[in-house]
Amino acid sequence: MKKEQIHGGDIYRNPGVTDFSVNSNPLGVQKEVLSALKEQLGKIAHYPDINCEALIREICRFEQVEEEQVLCGNGAAELFFAAAFALKPKHVLLPVPSFAEYERSLRSVDAVIHEYILREEQDFLVTEEILQAITPEMDLLILCNPNNPTGQVVESPLLLKILKRCKEAGVTLLLDECFVDFLAHPDQATMTGFLNEYPNLLIVKAFTKIFCMPGLRLGYALCSDPGLLEEMDRFLQPWNVSVPAQIAGVAAMKNHKEYLEKTRMFLKEEREKLCRQMEELGDRVIGSRANYLFFASEKGLYEKALEAGFLIRNCGNYRGLGAGYYRIAVRTKEENERWIAWRRGL
Repeated sequence: MKKEQIHGGDIYRNPGVTDFSVNSNPLGVQKEVLSALKEQLGKIAHYPDINCEALIREICRFEQVEEEQVLCGNGAAELFFAAAFALKPKHVLLPVPSFAEYERSLRSVDAVIHEYILREEQDFLVTEEILQAITPEMDLLILCNPNNPTGQVVESPLLLKILKRCKEAGVTLLLDECFVDFLAHPDQATMTGFLNEYPNLLIVKAFTKIFCMPGLRLGYALCSDPGLLEEMDRFLQPWNVSVPAQIAGVAAMKNHKEYLEKTRMFLKEEREKLCRQMEELGDRVIGSRANYLFFASEKGLYEKALEAGFLIRNCGNYRGLGAGYYRIAVRTKEENERWIAWRRGL
């Protein structure tokens, strides 16, 4: 059986391309992670630690949370499905456009999805208008911050209003923070500091993008409601986090400080330059505060780019978007320069 490819990163059917479709860290995998994997690969002869104890200790240091507030998963996507099965929401408020796996996980439990359309004339921003849509009829609100694919950020004052409104209405807020650590000041955007005060807050993060390891599948959920995490865990397979994933996760967390500082410095320079160059070419760049650029351009750009050896993300299959919307990752300087040189030659 062949699966439908609805995400970026399909290098297997497009060999030899420069992949701008996956928004992983342009600095690549940390050398310490590669060394740890090489040195400890013999451990694949054993079962993984079913409790991910060493990994959770490092996550707790990184996120400043308690061990009982962490649940590890086989990538963020597995945790979205586990949350759907644990919460069994009947009605869900879902801003669109957003990550496709939210909808897939909700469909698996027959949830009624109430789409909250983010408007093009507002640059797809979440505004205070969303507070009116958070009603007791809803069981769950899913927010991605920064948003994927737009890169727009819900600032913390509004996020806190949303969280308070959810608590008053009896709504769980599932907050996808997979891209928050790419921001210049992630500590001002993350809501981890409100976990203890709001047990209705469930945060999901992943090593996939920020630590550039999508092939290992590693994510984690944060919540102060032990009952919810226990219920989610019931829907996870045993040994769901492999030995290599746990090794890589520990090494990434132990050596994160310099790597993340370099990442943010590099992104600030390259993102601003790439954004300016694309706007000079006539593209309309929107949001894009993380490690990727969301933009409107000519229809058919995806096909032209692929023919020229560039794989970009065609966002036409996102709910709330149509033809002519695209997303590219901020890649290395050389790759970004080749992309712009090709675009100038069109």
